[in-house]
Amino acid sequence: MKRPSFLISLFPLLFLIIIISFTVPLFGDDVTAGPAQIALLSSALLTALISLLFLKVTWEHIETSMLDHLSKTGSAIFILLMIGALTGSWMQSGVVPTMIYYGLKLIHPSVFLVIAFILPAFVSIMVGSSWTTIGTIGIAMLTAGQILGFSAPWLAGAIISGAYFGDKISPLSDTTNLCASVSGVNLYTHVKYQLYTTIPSVVLSVLFFGIAGIIIPNSTSVDISAQSEAIRQTFHISAWLLLVPAFTIILIIKKVPPFVTLLLSALLGSVVAVLFQPQICSQIVENAQGHGFKYALEAGLRMISCSVTIETGNEMLNTLTATSGMKGMLNTVWLILCVVTFGGAMEASGMIQVITQKMSRMMQSAVSLVSSTAFTCFFFNLTLSDQYMSQLLPGKMFAETYKKNGYAPELLSRTLEDSGTVTSVLVPWNTCGIVQSSVLHVATLTYLPYCFFNLVSPFITIIVAALGYKIRKVKG
Repeated sequence: MKRPSFLISLFPLLFLIIIISFTVPLFGDDVTAGPAQIALLSSALLTALISLLFLKVTWEHIETSMLDHLSKTGSAIFILLMIGALTGSWMQSGVVPTMIYYGLKLIHPSVFLVIAFILPAFVSIMVGSSWTTIGTIGIAMLTAGQILGFSAPWLAGAIISGAYFGDKISPLSDTTNLCASVSGVNLYTHVKYQLYTTIPSVVLSVLFFGIAGIIIPNSTSVDISAQSEAIRQTFHISAWLLLVPAFTIILIIKKVPPFVTLLLSALLGSVVAVLFQPQICSQIVENAQGHGFKYALEAGLRMISCSVTIETGNEMLNTLTATSGMKGMLNTVWLILCVVTFGGAMEASGMIQVITQKMSRMMQSAVSLVSSTAFTCFFFNLTLSDQYMSQLLPGKMFAETYKKNGYAPELLSRTLEDSGTVTSVLVPWNTCGIVQSSVLHVATLTYLPYCFFNLVSPFITIIVAALGYKIRKVKG
């Protein structure tokens, strides 16, 4: 196996970026319905051809690398399907409509964007998962915000910002534990050290969404009382329905595996739908005959697995309550498989290693170390399209460099979190970007400008390093 040059290593990535830059204007939000997949597979093919013809890499090695990436991403695919199931059952069971109904009564429109940032942050800290947070409370906040008149990109930006803030500092989060572990840092030391960069980012985010909530026209364009009444007329609204998300939170706190938690929550939602929303179930089941077990089973299975549209008598509510279940996530699964193919080919060729080694030679001072690490994390989010790889590989690569230059390992762990975790959701072909755009039905490049916390975090970590604030030196 030959070592690729730096220019050759960059070629497949540039090829992918060029194709994507042409397809996005042509297809818009539909870019992930096929064009992005073709772009990723074409880039993977180019990488494989270069590897086979010029680098003497065997096809068996490339294929093994792809399968290895797939094994690391498989759990994400199953979780994604379960989020689709949960979204369908929670909407049709009245769980999400109940949350929306009470939210519209309690939250003033001028502070809604701030709440859309703070509430997902709080939930994400408790459960340690941005995906679960966005797939549950995020859906409710997005729908309620649209009823208030806010645009979906603004709402998605606030929800994602809050969810990834919570994921970033939660001791229960897998990324928090991964960054601490790969850097050789105590978990709670890592969490505490993050506060020096996270608090400024949070304060700026609250100001950003607070000002936006005041100046953006919202309730003046939508009759909130009419929307609330339409929800009440369509669904049986009851505080008892809130026991379903409470059950989910308990499972998460008990550290029940995410797949099991989401599946049980989705099944519970379908049972609740049959009990509390028979009028909805009668719409879901075509040519319904009676209300026996067969009827209940069909209604439950349809809302979990299929596309469901109900008639509410309100055009906006018809759109907001439409769900696609697990079926709606299959296009995203296809995209993830293509992402895995490209990432595996890039790693098998050795191109990723060449690019990162080239960058590591430039690192000397704290600010150059942090800047290079932050850029590398984002680069891996672009090329390997996986959040975990964007933390794991830079952590392994740069640990010795930080140690050699006398910097405490928590500087590395914090930078991995500030850059790898939060920027993953900003890349359209990264698994995080794919999932959240599918769950919220807002394209990645559409919500990207409004994910203020995610955008500002890498810059804050570089600025704090440049100021030398709380940068601890250790003896080698």
